Amino acid sequence: MSILEMKVPSPGESITEVEIATWLVQDGDYVEKDQPIAEVDSDKATLELPAEQSGIITLKAEEGEVVQVGQVVCLIDMDAAKPAGSAAPAEEKPKEEPKAEVKKEEPAPVKAEVAKTETYASQTPSPAAKKILDEKGISASQVTGSGRDGRITKDDAVTASVPAMGSAPAGGNRAQTTTKLSVLRRKIAARLVSVKNETAMLTTFNEVDMSEIFRIRKQYKEEFAAKHGIGLGFMSFFTKAVTRALKLYPDVNASIDGDFKINYDFADISIAVSGPKGLMVPVLRNAENMTLRGVEANIKDLATKVRDGKITVDEMTGGTFTITNGGTFGSMMSTPIINPPQSAILGMHNIIQRPVAVDGQVVIRPMMYVAMSYDHRIIDGKESVGFLVAVKEAIDNPVEFLMDGDERKALEL
Repeated sequence: MSILEMKVPSPGESITEVEIATWLVQDGDYVEKDQPIAEVDSDKATLELPAEQSGIITLKAEEGEVVQVGQVVCLIDMDAAKPAGSAAPAEEKPKEEPKAEVKKEEPAPVKAEVAKTETYASQTPSPAAKKILDEKGISASQVTGSGRDGRITKDDAVTASVPAMGSAPAGGNRAQTTTKLSVLRRKIAARLVSVKNETAMLTTFNEVDMSEIFRIRKQYKEEFAAKHGIGLGFMSFFTKAVTRALKLYPDVNASIDGDFKINYDFADISIAVSGPKGLMVPVLRNAENMTLRGVEANIKDLATKVRDGKITVDEMTGGTFTITNGGTFGSMMSTPIINPPQSAILGMHNIIQRPVAVDGQVVIRPMMYVAMSYDHRIIDGKESVGFLVAVKEAIDNPVEFLMDGDERKALEL
């Protein structure tokens, strides 16, 4: 009998353990070579585990179990014959619903002596009792009546009290669901806490006028899409505005390593993308050398990989500066958290038509608040403010600062 021991491969450098997020097959299923059999979570990404050979599979790890890189997680009997009628891959194992922990409702008070089974269904209070209960804010259903057939009397209402804080409301749903955080979510939580504890993080704010970018996109978006096969979005303008500002303020493009500061001559821009497993930050390598079209194409490719669960650890490793766009979810203002070991992050927000003063006149413009959080240990206030002002001037006037005065050439039209 030829039995293959399938071991957990290394997802990337520095990763020593993963969590079995979901088995996509059941114990005893026949699997084909390269068929996805499990999803595993590392502290950086969720990856698919393909079958190394065809055969009958025996699972050796449970869903939710943390396993070491190199550990055996399943066996494949390569001599087993393929069952008849099993041309299609085995059905995906249904995910077990989280068990709900339900807090039982406290039973309503019961009369010590029940002489009759015929009672008022709603424990009708007398007029005087109803007035007292209304003043106390107590529902008649929370009071046991001592009158005939369970009727609530004035004395019952006077002695009634508001239920203690935390007691179950009558008829309320008290269900709770407890689920274990994934390895990725736990790692993100630990990193965010460490940033707050280990950096001197401050945030500076400004606002940008999106009028010119709106005009450019409206004028060229159809021609741009027809020629390049991609949309012309906002992120390419902000990415180029950031790479320009990083050249003007190089300490923003730096990190701390012990007692040393590392400055980077390149701009690897991490772009925050929301995926099924949470927020991912794939990296645009050498974004300073990309055109607007190049930025759009690379962002589209990376975003697709994130949403399809195909992003690799290497594609999310590194980065010298991060851009995050909370505006896609409607955020008007926020304080973004630095992505370590980087020293700064730019937060974009939603665009709102607001009245602003231009040349002494009040006009309506599409405005966006922007925020930059930075590590004050290596970036001074003057540099942080100057950096954000440089981003602002590039967004306010992209033709001059990002396109060298030639819109069509910059868009490669």
